[in-house]
Amino acid sequence: MGLGESEPKRIPRLPRRALDPMRRSDFHYDLPPDLIAQRPLAERAGARMLMLEEPAFAPRDRMFADLPRLLRPNDLLVFNNTRVMRARLYGRKETGGQVEILVERLLEPDEALAHVRASKSPKPGSRIDLAAGIGLRVMLREGALYRLRALGATFAEIMSTQGHIPLPPYIQRPDEFADEARYQTLYARREGAVAAPTAGLHFDAAMLQRLDDLGVGRAEVTLHVGAGTFQPVRVDDLDRHEMHAEWLDVDAEACARIETARRRGGRIVAVGTTSVRSLETAAADGQLKPYRGDSRLFIRPGYRFRVVDAMVTNFHLPESTLLMLVAAFVGYQPMMNAYRHAVAERYRFFSYGDAMFLARQGRD
Repeated sequence: MGLGESEPKRIPRLPRRALDPMRRSDFHYDLPPDLIAQRPLAERAGARMLMLEEPAFAPRDRMFADLPRLLRPNDLLVFNNTRVMRARLYGRKETGGQVEILVERLLEPDEALAHVRASKSPKPGSRIDLAAGIGLRVMLREGALYRLRALGATFAEIMSTQGHIPLPPYIQRPDEFADEARYQTLYARREGAVAAPTAGLHFDAAMLQRLDDLGVGRAEVTLHVGAGTFQPVRVDDLDRHEMHAEWLDVDAEACARIETARRRGGRIVAVGTTSVRSLETAAADGQLKPYRGDSRLFIRPGYRFRVVDAMVTNFHLPESTLLMLVAAFVGYQPMMNAYRHAVAERYRFFSYGDAMFLARQGRD
């Protein structure tokens, strides 16, 4: 649908009664497919940026290059330093059928949990051949995942030689050489993700230097993004949604930097929803402290944020938990109005798309 052909459907409004539960369908919006970015821009920092902040939360069109003007000395940016694995593998079953594997989590050097796509589900004990002398043994099924054992090499070696960058399902093309660098943040260093923390893709060396010169601090956390981040919410009753688990690490150094920024009057600005979930998980009992382990934190309207004051983020899929998170951050109606504005103004959506800058509703 072109911009002038017809009006997008009306965004649903917040239920009238405060006690009415929100439904998955409340987070639907219509997105023309041609607005889904299929490739990155020539320059990392060249994206547009939609800004929402108090008091009105009316959308304002900016450029990502304007970010230093929105920050001030003593603010602290919190980055997710996860690194995307070459987690997509292609092989064949012993019967000759084609198999696509997406490694979700490494358990041991030779064991991993993975999604496996094939015409027929592989049986425990069967083998998947990847290359001469290299393959995978199917150990058992654990829910939607399979436990696999590497044969002839470690998983790290297999992914290094046979793996592909796991571009998201809405990017309708095979991975290319350029994706090796562009689907990775400049500061990525702890390998373990199957998807990039995409808000961080906008930061280039020049932008980081500008922020350093301004006196904006930096801290790092780790959340290894799993394939579940792309899974739609399948139940309309949000109380019944089972959140996927992702491993994260918020260390003592990050906590100390946040405390220092707070004492100096700075804001905590999360780069991406993964940084938000990391910090809010670590403060789940009311006080921020180091945390390492899995999180199933589901942030939706009504959630009380404990750490994050502002965030940089990209645009998110309709009816997704990430759209629900950002709606909780600035309010349901302002966020859905902002998405309608972004569609009308033809922003670029999702992983290789444009950015948003959000200042939290009702922050202290």
